[in-house]
Amino acid sequence: MNDAPTTPSGPFSRIALWQTAFLGDAALTLPLARALARAWPAAEIHFYVRGGLETLFAAQPEFASVTGVYKRGRDAGLPGAWRLGRGLAARGCDLLVSAHTSLRSALVAFASRIPVRLGYDAPPYNRLAYTLTTPRRFDELDEIERLLELARVLGIAGRDPWPRLTLPSDALAEAGTLLRGLPGPVVGLHPGSVWPTKRWPAAHFSRLADLALAAGASTVLFSGPGEEAAAAQVRQGMAGRDSARLLDLSGRLSLPVLAATLGRLDLYVTGDSGPMHLSWAQGTPTLALFGPTTQRLGFFPRGAHSRVLQTALPCRPCGLHGPRECPEGHHRCMTDISPEAAWAAASELLAAGRGNVPGEAA
Repeated sequence: MNDAPTTPSGPFSRIALWQTAFLGDAALTLPLARALARAWPAAEIHFYVRGGLETLFAAQPEFASVTGVYKRGRDAGLPGAWRLGRGLAARGCDLLVSAHTSLRSALVAFASRIPVRLGYDAPPYNRLAYTLTTPRRFDELDEIERLLELARVLGIAGRDPWPRLTLPSDALAEAGTLLRGLPGPVVGLHPGSVWPTKRWPAAHFSRLADLALAAGASTVLFSGPGEEAAAAQVRQGMAGRDSARLLDLSGRLSLPVLAATLGRLDLYVTGDSGPMHLSWAQGTPTLALFGPTTQRLGFFPRGAHSRVLQTALPCRPCGLHGPRECPEGHHRCMTDISPEAAWAAASELLAAGRGNVPGEAA
């Protein structure tokens, strides 16, 4: 183990890139993947993600393979983690880069015995699992820059911090078919979240949808798996629930088609969520409603075409993800963001038009 970062000799032939956290975390890892691919263009990069996300990254040119890790299924528990690590060893990887700080990920790294294993230096057990470590600098950097710190330890530069998502052609075609013929600007609304305190009230979303319809926009309603009830509640509360300009896609889309559809919108309104990162990364104007989390935590939509709407309260943030219930019992961080304020911000983004995805740094 090395206490201080050193530069391994390289070059590497098979690289395991490990990021088994949530959807947004995986998307934000793409600039790191690109830095690795540029440094060692002949190397195979094998991406390990949370189970269920494999299809989203299947067309990504940096990856030779994408493997889902099913923490509550076939890969459950410490025995599952050990088997995963031994599987990495059998694959012949000579570099492991872990963007995940969990004990489970550390055990996978330790079990792999890959010659060069890179991760963050905290929690303390990471120093036993990895041969190279670096501080995550959570209070100093945003998440993409934290991830690119891993590239710096390897002596390579992450010159392009934009998550460049490449989607399958069939998903792009299906998205075009779904939205074909919708008049006016097309506004997407995503009311769901894994964490209840990140959800803007359904009544607020209903009112926002009606404001969009009244302004001549078409409105598309989205939800992820298990969020269909939240989307149904929003639609039920709308005065224009039967409008021909309302398209309800909640619960109907695969992850690649969801991403492709978000990329074709004129505006996307969402909470602090994984799909938020799939939207702004494609240049879609994105209005993010932040409650228990804050932009300062480093997970936010970037670019001039994005905006975070939030309420200044001394209790924020109340966690990295947000608890299941408001610790203060009022949930004002979300309820105080009015639909009218959200529509005013949305209207400004619509007027500005789609954002340009920055060109890759030379």
